[in-house]
Amino acid sequence: MKTKSTALLVLLLLVSSLLLQGQETETSLLTLDRIFNSNEFRGESQRPISWVDNGNAFITIEKNSEGVDELVKYLSRDNTQSSFLSTEQLTPKNGKPLSVSDFSLSKDGSKVLIFTNTSRVWRSNTKGDYWVYDFDTNRLSQIGKELPSSSLMFAKFSDDNTFVGYVSGFNLYKEDFKSGEMTQLTEDGDGNIINGTFDWVYEEEFGARDGFSWSPDAQQIAYWQLDASEIKTFYMINNTDSVYSEPVPLQYPKVGYDPSSAKVGLVDARNDKTKWIPVPGDAVQHYIPAMQWVDEDLLLIQQLNRKQNILNIFTYRPSSEELKKVYIETEDTWVDLSYPDISSNQWGSNSLLLVDGNSAFIRMTETDGLRHLYKVDIASGKKTLLTPGDYDVAAFYAATDKEVYFSASPENPTQRYLYSAKINGKGKAKRITPETFGGVNTYQISPNGKYAIHHHTDVASPKTTRLVSLPDHKILTELVDNTELNSKLKTLELPKTEFFSVTTADGIDIDGRMTKPLDFDASKKYPVLFHVYGEPWGQVATDTWVGLYEIFLAQKGFVVINMDNRGTPSLKGSEWRKSIYRKVGVLNSRDQAQAAEEVLKWEYLDKERVSVWGWSGGGSMTLNLMFRYPEIYKTGMAVAAVANQLFYDNVYQERYMGLPQENKEDFVEGSPVTYAKNLEGDLLVVHGTGDDNVHYQNMEYLVNELIRQNKKFTMMAYPNRSHGIYEGENTSRHLYTLLTDYLMEHNGMEE
Repeated sequence: MKTKSTALLVLLLLVSSLLLQGQETETSLLTLDRIFNSNEFRGESQRPISWVDNGNAFITIEKNSEGVDELVKYLSRDNTQSSFLSTEQLTPKNGKPLSVSDFSLSKDGSKVLIFTNTSRVWRSNTKGDYWVYDFDTNRLSQIGKELPSSSLMFAKFSDDNTFVGYVSGFNLYKEDFKSGEMTQLTEDGDGNIINGTFDWVYEEEFGARDGFSWSPDAQQIAYWQLDASEIKTFYMINNTDSVYSEPVPLQYPKVGYDPSSAKVGLVDARNDKTKWIPVPGDAVQHYIPAMQWVDEDLLLIQQLNRKQNILNIFTYRPSSEELKKVYIETEDTWVDLSYPDISSNQWGSNSLLLVDGNSAFIRMTETDGLRHLYKVDIASGKKTLLTPGDYDVAAFYAATDKEVYFSASPENPTQRYLYSAKINGKGKAKRITPETFGGVNTYQISPNGKYAIHHHTDVASPKTTRLVSLPDHKILTELVDNTELNSKLKTLELPKTEFFSVTTADGIDIDGRMTKPLDFDASKKYPVLFHVYGEPWGQVATDTWVGLYEIFLAQKGFVVINMDNRGTPSLKGSEWRKSIYRKVGVLNSRDQAQAAEEVLKWEYLDKERVSVWGWSGGGSMTLNLMFRYPEIYKTGMAVAAVANQLFYDNVYQERYMGLPQENKEDFVEGSPVTYAKNLEGDLLVVHGTGDDNVHYQNMEYLVNELIRQNKKFTMMAYPNRSHGIYEGENTSRHLYTLLTDYLMEHNGMEE
């Protein structure tokens, strides 16, 4: 009996051990449910901050113990915390505490403008309600309360603390926030005429949202007026929110069609009359992507021609009405205003950084074959090179009276580091980021240049954030260390990621990043998935955290590869980046395919199980690879792709391709639909029907061509979802389940 009991105990212990081992194996692997349906791997991120006291302190939005917003102030030197605006102060009489989306301070810091109850306009929540908290009176009051709820945009104080200016219903207003007296400064705004803000394409492609600015003496407001009356309407269709379908109109200038005309006016805050600045040239065939005050009697205005290969910068003096061209920049390809880079915010102000007491501005150009910073004297136009050397500047952040801070990585284009250079152009640039921080480092630098918010990531590490002093880069406090996320990641079986370079048949060196399956064995054959983008607005083979989905796919047994072709914003010189001009869809797909051919020579990759996927420009690349190189790619998944370049917006497509009136054949040649007849492999196309960026029209046009060519494929439409396909309950999980199942099925993989 004792022997039987012992045997039974041993058996039970063995079963328990096996069950525990199975459980450990289960929890050490990711699932889509764990990624999308739980908060298990939710990371932290730093809330936006506003520097105050010239950078010696900053203010941020935080939740109190009850989960309600308040504004908290931190001293930069030691992170000492104090309440700046409490929940009680943010609570209107007989109301609930305000939910704070953003805030700004008056010039003297005596008043705070609170942005709340926001609603989305295209990409961003730029409409909402505004409230002012006045520290002088300890009073909270609403601005524009007579106007419709959640209709105000871009409210800002005049420097003399007398007025708040804002936009509502395409018109510009000013309001005396003490008396509540409101004055409508423009009367003609109706959606066709747009005052103080922008149309869809200006926002999408120039990052232009806020379209007016007070003069430093508070006597005038400079503002944009766009005339979109000739822009044709593209209709999206909402089939799900009512019994009868509803058209969703969108003013959208397609490639080859004229943009809105644009002009800049000055409205006098004393008599409310507007004078128009006589910027030369056809207002329809030029863009005005930036305008800013230098002082109370001088404006800088940037103008691009329709092809975007000539940049003119003018000064305008309101007192004398003198308009003067102070700078011109030309390219055979295109002129970039704000340079897309992994170390910069791609959507934002195009204003020039003023230095030397506002007597000069900094302009980043690549007219000498590399991307460098120049200081341009406003009065004389004299240019001073600030970053001499055989390397590209990636982005620039700030300047003091002695130094300019910028991002670069001379030795490795997959990484980014902080550098400084003398504002007088003398000496060599100095690296600020310590060697301990490999990967990609980005910064938000204080106005006095003494402090910075430092973000860091690499392939193995989610983003962390800290406050550092400059120029010694001493860590003053850890703001976001993602301890919980990193602890959870350590419970997983994590794949290895490595970097490589291959040389194509055309002699082009292509950088790549590869994540290998768990327990990788070079003697085995693995399916390979190429993740692609490949256009001038993105780089994928970077030393940034690979993310949960790439980890998940590697755990499933895929080798996941990202590669950057010519035309991407890699730090490899202007010729590399701009060789794609008039060759989008052709040159970039050729580079990708030739690089894939070199990669597929590696014995452990299965040439019969080669997949490719991408989103937006990456979706277009996926289609081009599947159609142009069917002998290489067997399975493709294209999300939100441009199938026909003539269907995309004019600012983006004309910047990189020219005008179809002059070289339409290049647009046709670069469009994936032109080669749809060559499809041989398995193709999944996915699109949101409410995509205001890359219209669902692209999907249906491609589908018709595939049907005409008698090609089998799979398609998935997400009703009313935008370009990001994330709206609605369970959408992201459903989309990634669809992609994963398609990959597994067509690569003979078992769940």
